Amino acid sequence: MNKKIISGLLFCFSLLPFWALYILSDFLYFVIYYVFKYRKSIVISNLKNSFPEKSVDEIHQIAKKFFRYFPDIIVEALKMRTITEKQVINRIELLNPEEVYKHFEVGKSVIGVTAHYGNWELGIYRMSLMTEYPRLIIYKPLNNKDFDQIYNSIRTRFGATMVPMKQILRHLVRLKNQRNMSMFVADQTPLHQDSDYFMEFLNQDTLVYTGAERIAQLTESPVVYCHIGRKQKRGHYYCKFTTLVENPSTHQKHEITQIHNKFTEKMIREEPAYWLWTHRRWKRTRTTEK
Repeated sequence: MNKKIISGLLFCFSLLPFWALYILSDFLYFVIYYVFKYRKSIVISNLKNSFPEKSVDEIHQIAKKFFRYFPDIIVEALKMRTITEKQVINRIELLNPEEVYKHFEVGKSVIGVTAHYGNWELGIYRMSLMTEYPRLIIYKPLNNKDFDQIYNSIRTRFGATMVPMKQILRHLVRLKNQRNMSMFVADQTPLHQDSDYFMEFLNQDTLVYTGAERIAQLTESPVVYCHIGRKQKRGHYYCKFTTLVENPSTHQKHEITQIHNKFTEKMIREEPAYWLWTHRRWKRTRTTEK
């Protein structure tokens, strides 16, 4: 489909008020969960492997809760094309922004780490609005260049800069003497050529990215976790910051990677339904051909 047509459709959908989008979400839930059973077997398998201690009934309850939340993320992503600054601030409450500001105040940049949890896309907007210092979103480009350009144009509406993983050093060199915040969505599945480090994550041997650790140690920047949780009120979230590492140079190789991934695991275990379980997170194994 033509890029202009896709962009136009996204714009039209984004003009719908939230109440209408949530009616659409209710319909999508029925279609995804009951009709097409979209990736239902993957979700169930991921949950069983991650929580072997849970009963079959518990696993299915979590899966159903996830599929009820999943369409909300879809329609909220559609709204990003025209959502206002006021709406973003209203829908994601920053519980403790001072946890980030304190590092800026002593002249340090910040390495932010988050996950595909809560509403990470709206989280990009909220982070963009919390400071005037450069905000870099480190991401893995989509294979489809047209979609990649469309999504990035949307994600940068409030001043963030989208930076492909392989270009992060180039951007940080330009900002060498300027405080900034680089945000890593660190729970993605790496290619073997991008990482060779496995660790236990959610009860499974997992290939993980080490980029946040390497950049933190190279720039001597503290590592701050951004946890985006879901509030009881539909479409509303909170963001809580936690400094996981103050001085990266004092940590051994892979220790920082362990710390932030274990923190992600802790968040998921507390409320498992709000992580992206449709993702084939464990498709890479030590025996997979490189």
